[in-house]
Amino acid sequence: MNLTPAILENDWVRLEPMTEKHREQLRPLASDPDLWAWTTIRGDGEYFDAWFDLMLETQATGSQISHVIFRKTTGEMVGHSAYLVISPRNQRAEIGWTWYAATAHGTEVNPACKLALLTRLFECGAERAELKTHGLNKRSQAAMLKMGARYEGTLRRQMRTWRGDLRDTVWFSVLSDEWPEVRAGLEARLSAAPGKRS
Repeated sequence: MNLTPAILENDWVRLEPMTEKHREQLRPLASDPDLWAWTTIRGDGEYFDAWFDLMLETQATGSQISHVIFRKTTGEMVGHSAYLVISPRNQRAEIGWTWYAATAHGTEVNPACKLALLTRLFECGAERAELKTHGLNKRSQAAMLKMGARYEGTLRRQMRTWRGDLRDTVWFSVLSDEWPEVRAGLEARLSAAPGKRS
Protein backbone atom coordinates (compact mmCIF):
# COMPACT_ATOMS: atom_id res chain seq x y z
CA MET A 1 0.00 0.00 0.00
CA ASN A 2 1.31 3.41 -0.98
CA LEU A 3 -1.08 6.02 0.42
CA THR A 4 0.19 9.56 -0.19
CA PRO A 5 -1.44 13.01 0.12
CA ALA A 6 -3.59 13.98 -2.86
CA ILE A 7 -6.59 16.14 -3.69
CA LEU A 8 -9.67 13.90 -3.62
CA GLU A 9 -12.63 14.99 -5.67
CA ASN A 10 -15.97 13.82 -7.00
CA ASP A 11 -19.18 15.50 -8.15
CA TRP A 12 -20.13 16.62 -4.65
CA VAL A 13 -17.00 17.34 -2.59
CA ARG A 14 -13.35 18.31 -2.86
CA LEU A 15 -10.92 17.22 -0.14
CA GLU A 16 -7.60 19.04 0.03
CA PRO A 17 -4.65 17.82 2.13
CA MET A 18 -4.60 20.18 5.11
CA THR A 19 -1.82 22.74 5.38
CA GLU A 20 -1.15 25.87 7.39
CA LYS A 21 -3.00 27.96 4.80
CA HIS A 22 -6.30 26.36 5.91
CA ARG A 23 -5.99 27.31 9.60
CA GLU A 24 -8.02 30.51 9.69
CA GLN A 25 -10.70 29.31 7.30
CA LEU A 26 -11.24 26.15 9.36
CA ARG A 27 -11.19 27.90 12.77
CA PRO A 28 -14.79 29.24 12.78
CA LEU A 29 -16.16 25.88 11.61
CA ALA A 30 -14.54 24.15 14.58
CA SER A 31 -15.99 26.61 17.11
CA ASP A 32 -19.17 24.58 17.74
CA PRO A 33 -18.57 22.64 20.99
CA ASP A 34 -21.13 20.01 19.94
CA LEU A 35 -18.66 18.79 17.29
CA TRP A 36 -16.29 17.69 20.06
CA ALA A 37 -18.79 16.02 22.40
CA TRP A 38 -17.44 12.50 21.80
CA THR A 39 -13.75 13.14 21.05
CA THR A 40 -10.54 12.43 22.91
CA ILE A 41 -9.30 16.01 22.57
CA ARG A 42 -11.11 19.29 21.91
CA GLY A 43 -10.70 21.60 18.94
CA ASP A 44 -13.20 24.36 19.64
CA GLY A 45 -12.40 27.90 20.73
CA GLU A 46 -9.18 28.17 22.72
CA TYR A 47 -8.34 24.53 21.93
CA PHE A 48 -8.36 24.93 18.16
CA ASP A 49 -4.72 25.82 17.57
CA ALA A 50 -3.43 22.91 19.67
CA TRP A 51 -5.73 20.53 17.76
CA PHE A 52 -4.73 21.96 14.38
CA ASP A 53 -1.02 21.79 15.28
CA LEU A 54 -1.43 18.16 16.37
CA MET A 55 -3.05 17.28 13.04
CA LEU A 56 -0.13 18.83 11.14
CA GLU A 57 2.50 17.27 13.43
CA THR A 58 1.00 13.80 13.09
CA GLN A 59 0.76 14.29 9.35
CA ALA A 60 4.46 15.12 9.23
CA THR A 61 5.28 11.68 10.65
CA GLY A 62 3.54 9.96 7.73
CA SER A 63 1.01 8.20 9.95
CA GLN A 64 -1.85 10.59 9.14
CA ILE A 65 -3.20 12.58 6.19
CA SER A 66 -5.67 15.32 7.15
CA HIS A 67 -8.08 16.89 4.68
CA VAL A 68 -10.26 19.97 4.66
CA ILE A 69 -13.58 19.43 2.92
CA PHE A 70 -15.30 21.73 0.43
CA ARG A 71 -18.93 21.28 -0.61
CA LYS A 72 -19.27 21.82 -4.34
CA THR A 73 -22.86 23.09 -4.33
CA THR A 74 -21.79 26.14 -2.33
CA GLY A 75 -17.99 26.23 -2.62
CA GLU A 76 -17.73 26.56 1.16
CA MET A 77 -15.38 24.68 3.47
CA VAL A 78 -17.53 22.39 5.61
CA GLY A 79 -15.24 20.21 7.72
CA HIS A 80 -12.32 17.86 8.20
CA SER A 81 -11.51 14.15 7.80
CA ALA A 82 -8.29 12.17 7.92
CA TYR A 83 -6.55 8.91 7.25
CA LEU A 84 -5.11 7.78 10.59
CA VAL A 85 -2.78 5.02 11.78
CA ILE A 86 -1.61 4.42 8.23
CA SER A 87 0.08 1.03 8.08
CA PRO A 88 1.56 0.29 4.61
CA ARG A 89 2.96 -3.10 5.68
CA ASN A 90 -0.44 -4.26 6.90
CA GLN A 91 -2.29 -2.54 4.06
CA ARG A 92 -4.72 -0.71 6.30
CA ALA A 93 -5.66 2.75 7.52
CA GLU A 94 -8.38 4.28 9.63
CA ILE A 95 -10.70 7.04 8.47
CA GLY A 96 -11.40 9.37 11.35
CA TRP A 97 -11.29 12.81 12.93
CA THR A 98 -14.34 13.45 10.75
CA TRP A 99 -16.57 16.39 11.58
CA TYR A 100 -18.79 18.70 9.59
CA ALA A 101 -20.36 22.11 10.06
CA ALA A 102 -24.05 21.95 10.93
CA THR A 103 -24.97 23.11 7.40
CA ALA A 104 -23.56 19.84 6.01
CA HIS A 105 -25.33 17.46 8.41
CA GLY A 106 -27.83 15.18 6.70
CA THR A 107 -26.67 16.18 3.22
CA GLU A 108 -24.68 14.52 0.45
CA VAL A 109 -21.42 15.59 2.11
CA ASN A 110 -20.73 12.57 4.34
CA PRO A 111 -21.43 9.80 1.80
CA ALA A 112 -19.53 11.79 -0.85
CA CYS A 113 -16.53 12.16 1.47
CA LYS A 114 -16.55 8.48 2.35
CA LEU A 115 -16.75 7.62 -1.35
CA ALA A 116 -13.73 9.81 -2.09
CA LEU A 117 -11.66 8.62 0.88
CA LEU A 118 -12.38 4.92 0.43
CA THR A 119 -11.85 5.04 -3.33
CA ARG A 120 -8.40 6.54 -2.84
CA LEU A 121 -7.52 4.15 -0.03
CA PHE A 122 -8.37 1.00 -1.99
CA GLU A 123 -6.81 2.32 -5.20
CA CYS A 124 -3.57 2.74 -3.22
CA GLY A 125 -3.57 -0.94 -2.28
CA ALA A 126 -5.41 -1.15 1.04
CA GLU A 127 -6.92 -4.41 2.15
CA ARG A 128 -8.78 -2.88 5.10
CA ALA A 129 -10.35 0.46 6.03
CA GLU A 130 -11.12 1.02 9.71
CA LEU A 131 -13.59 3.37 11.39
CA LYS A 132 -14.32 3.85 15.06
CA THR A 133 -16.50 6.03 17.27
CA HIS A 134 -17.67 6.61 20.83
CA GLY A 135 -20.12 4.00 22.08
CA LEU A 136 -22.63 6.78 22.82
CA ASN A 137 -22.32 8.40 19.38
CA LYS A 138 -25.34 6.72 17.83
CA ARG A 139 -25.50 9.10 14.84
CA SER A 140 -21.98 8.18 13.79
CA GLN A 141 -22.63 4.46 14.24
CA ALA A 142 -25.81 4.68 12.16
CA ALA A 143 -23.91 6.50 9.40
CA MET A 144 -21.23 3.80 9.30
CA LEU A 145 -23.82 1.04 9.05
CA LYS A 146 -25.78 2.93 6.39
CA MET A 147 -22.55 3.29 4.43
CA GLY A 148 -22.14 -0.49 4.44
CA ALA A 149 -19.27 -0.82 6.92
CA ARG A 150 -19.30 -3.98 9.04
CA TYR A 151 -19.63 -3.76 12.82
CA GLU A 152 -16.69 -5.60 14.40
CA GLY A 153 -17.22 -5.10 18.10
CA THR A 154 -16.93 -2.78 21.06
CA LEU A 155 -13.79 -2.28 23.11
CA ARG A 156 -15.02 -1.42 26.57
CA ARG A 157 -13.44 1.48 28.47
CA GLN A 158 -10.85 1.68 25.72
CA MET A 159 -9.75 5.34 25.81
CA ARG A 160 -10.34 8.58 27.65
CA THR A 161 -12.27 11.52 26.28
CA TRP A 162 -11.08 15.10 26.83
CA ARG A 163 -13.36 15.18 29.88
CA GLY A 164 -11.35 12.37 31.46
CA ASP A 165 -14.03 9.67 31.37
CA LEU A 166 -13.31 6.28 29.81
CA ARG A 167 -15.28 5.61 26.66
CA ASP A 168 -16.36 2.41 24.97
CA THR A 169 -15.08 2.44 21.37
CA VAL A 170 -17.17 0.87 18.60
CA TRP A 171 -15.24 -0.47 15.59
CA PHE A 172 -16.30 -0.90 11.97
CA SER A 173 -14.41 -1.90 8.83
CA VAL A 174 -14.61 -2.30 5.08
CA LEU A 175 -12.43 -4.95 3.41
CA SER A 176 -11.16 -4.76 -0.16
CA ASP A 177 -13.49 -7.51 -1.40
CA GLU A 178 -16.46 -5.74 0.24
CA TRP A 179 -15.57 -2.39 -1.31
CA PRO A 180 -17.36 -2.85 -4.68
CA GLU A 181 -20.69 -3.40 -2.92
CA VAL A 182 -20.10 -0.52 -0.50
CA ARG A 183 -19.07 1.74 -3.38
CA ALA A 184 -22.20 0.84 -5.35
CA GLY A 185 -24.35 1.67 -2.35
CA LEU A 186 -22.70 5.05 -1.85
CA GLU A 187 -22.99 5.86 -5.55
CA ALA A 188 -26.67 4.91 -5.56
CA ARG A 189 -27.36 7.20 -2.60
CA LEU A 190 -25.49 10.05 -4.24
CA SER A 191 -27.11 9.65 -7.66
CA ALA A 192 -30.27 11.14 -6.20
CA ALA A 193 -28.46 13.80 -4.16
CA PRO A 194 -28.86 17.48 -5.02
CA GLY A 195 -26.01 19.42 -6.51
CA LYS A 196 -24.46 16.82 -8.78
CA ARG A 197 -22.26 18.50 -11.37
CA SER A 198 -21.97 17.26 -14.92
